[in-house]
Amino acid sequence: MMLTSAAAPLISLAAEEGGHHDSLNPAVTGGSAFVILLLLLWITTRFNRDR
Repeated sequence: MMLTSAAAPLISLAAEEGGHHDSLNPAVTGGSAFVILLLLLWITTRFNRDR
Protein backbone atom coordinates (compact mmCIF):
# COMPACT_ATOMS: atom_id res chain seq x y z
CA MET A 1 0.00 0.00 0.00
CA MET A 2 2.93 2.30 0.62
CA LEU A 3 4.10 1.96 -2.98
CA THR A 4 0.79 3.17 -4.38
CA SER A 5 0.72 6.15 -2.04
CA ALA A 6 4.29 7.06 -3.04
CA ALA A 7 3.53 6.69 -6.76
CA ALA A 8 0.33 8.76 -6.66
CA PRO A 9 2.07 12.18 -7.01
CA LEU A 10 4.15 10.91 -9.93
CA ILE A 11 1.11 9.50 -11.69
CA SER A 12 -0.81 12.74 -11.27
CA LEU A 13 2.20 14.73 -12.51
CA ALA A 14 2.48 12.50 -15.59
CA ALA A 15 -1.23 12.90 -16.26
CA GLU A 16 -0.95 16.69 -16.13
CA GLU A 17 2.02 16.79 -18.49
CA GLY A 18 0.44 14.44 -21.00
CA GLY A 19 3.47 12.17 -21.22
CA HIS A 20 4.15 12.97 -24.88
CA HIS A 21 6.93 14.97 -26.37
CA ASP A 22 6.66 16.35 -29.88
CA SER A 23 10.18 15.40 -30.92
CA LEU A 24 9.92 11.74 -29.88
CA ASN A 25 8.41 9.74 -32.70
CA PRO A 26 7.75 6.15 -31.51
CA ALA A 27 8.55 4.66 -34.92
CA VAL A 28 11.91 6.43 -35.14
CA THR A 29 12.77 5.63 -31.53
CA GLY A 30 11.86 1.97 -31.88
CA GLY A 31 13.51 1.64 -35.26
CA SER A 32 16.77 3.16 -34.08
CA ALA A 33 16.76 0.96 -30.98
CA PHE A 34 16.23 -2.08 -33.21
CA VAL A 35 19.11 -1.09 -35.48
CA ILE A 36 21.41 -0.48 -32.51
CA LEU A 37 20.53 -3.88 -31.03
CA LEU A 38 21.18 -5.59 -34.36
CA LEU A 39 24.54 -3.83 -34.58
CA LEU A 40 25.46 -4.96 -31.08
CA LEU A 41 24.41 -8.51 -31.94
CA TRP A 42 26.56 -8.46 -35.07
CA ILE A 43 29.58 -7.12 -33.13
CA THR A 44 29.11 -9.76 -30.44
CA THR A 45 28.95 -12.61 -32.94
CA ARG A 46 32.05 -11.32 -34.81
CA PHE A 47 34.19 -11.34 -31.64
CA ASN A 48 32.85 -14.66 -30.35
CA ARG A 49 35.18 -16.98 -32.26
CA ASP A 50 35.40 -19.73 -29.60
CA ARG A 51 32.21 -21.50 -30.68
